Amino acid sequence: MNQLPNCPECNETYTYEDGENYVCPMCGHEWTKASQAEADEASIVRDANGNELQDGDTVSIIRDLKIKGSSDSIKQGTKVKGIRLIEPVDGHDIDCKVPGFGAMKLKSSVVKKID
Repeated sequence: MNQLPNCPECNETYTYEDGENYVCPMCGHEWTKASQAEADEASIVRDANGNELQDGDTVSIIRDLKIKGSSDSIKQGTKVKGIRLIEPVDGHDIDCKVPGFGAMKLKSSVVKKID
């Protein structure tokens, strides 16, 4: 069974199809199937090499990263296990614990996925 997307305005599950559009009967919002496909693609987080990232993946830092407010830096090649994808905050879309540094947020453009 093909499941319809939730309404992007009110997040209700009562969406129905009306020709080439989706309609939410709760708030009256209408959007096209093409715009839904673009939104689905935009929500995918990719690493520096274009690989799709998922919660729980292990990644490697691809370049030295300076830590704001500290003289230390995270070295290239540092492995980070068990990442968590979040809504972007100033471009940072990964929440993780970096060994030796603790909890922090990273940008997906500075990591590569390790298989």
